[in-house]
Amino acid sequence: MLIKRKSIEAESNLRGGPKAAATRPVRRKPRFAPITLSESNGIRYLHFGTEWVQGAMRVRKPDWLELEYSQQMMAWMLFQEAPARIAQLGLGSAAITKFCYRQFPEASVQAVELNPEVISVARAMFKLPQDDERLEVMEMDAMDFVSDRKNHKKLDILQVDLYDATARGPVLDSPEFYKACADCLKLRGIMTVNLFGGGHRSFLINRVALDAAFEQVIYLPEIHDGNVIAIAFKKAPRLNWKTLHERAAAIRAATKLPAESWVSALQEAISEEESNTL
Repeated sequence: MLIKRKSIEAESNLRGGPKAAATRPVRRKPRFAPITLSESNGIRYLHFGTEWVQGAMRVRKPDWLELEYSQQMMAWMLFQEAPARIAQLGLGSAAITKFCYRQFPEASVQAVELNPEVISVARAMFKLPQDDERLEVMEMDAMDFVSDRKNHKKLDILQVDLYDATARGPVLDSPEFYKACADCLKLRGIMTVNLFGGGHRSFLINRVALDAAFEQVIYLPEIHDGNVIAIAFKKAPRLNWKTLHERAAAIRAATKLPAESWVSALQEAISEEESNTL
């Protein structure tokens, strides 16, 4: 349903019936799914008590983005070279947070995570650094963060990866949520979002809400794991393919990320969108 709501865990903490919740919301202690780990072929995986993978780290390369979808979440690098403030909603195994922290030494990096155990495990088992003058990991609800006016018009980059233990789709998907995300971005700010593809019912819900909140949203082709990364622009960019290919080559040289494939995915997505409007 397209309704304003906080994460599933936060909503479950309201006491009483609908009338009581509306007039006197009292938070219970959050109930979270158990955190479990697995390892295979040198890769450590994070789970929330199910087989669904919530994050991964190659043990010998802890700052590398192991999963393809997490690499595509960095596609905003094609358009911004030196962001000053980056935020992630949903910490997981902290792969994206660590990468941004290491790769952009002049930027401040914030990560928002509701479950304190996820933060603890990320630090103990996935080599997330302790907070410092550039890194801040906050235990709070993502909706509270984006709704806070002190965060509005402050972010260059926002990365959203919000899934619960059941992985039924992003736990925040309303027009109000994505409008608040857009409010947090500067004029040229960019948001990347991890969505389910493959005809999953959550995709259309998120697409409708995203398209309403941003001037342009590009949906990259679905990858083999079923993820679709949306790149949402507060202000639509001018796409110069020659410049983007040159930028992609520079990104690969500096980070080893397959940035050329992002440009190809952008071209495919734009071509498909144009053909659908004919």
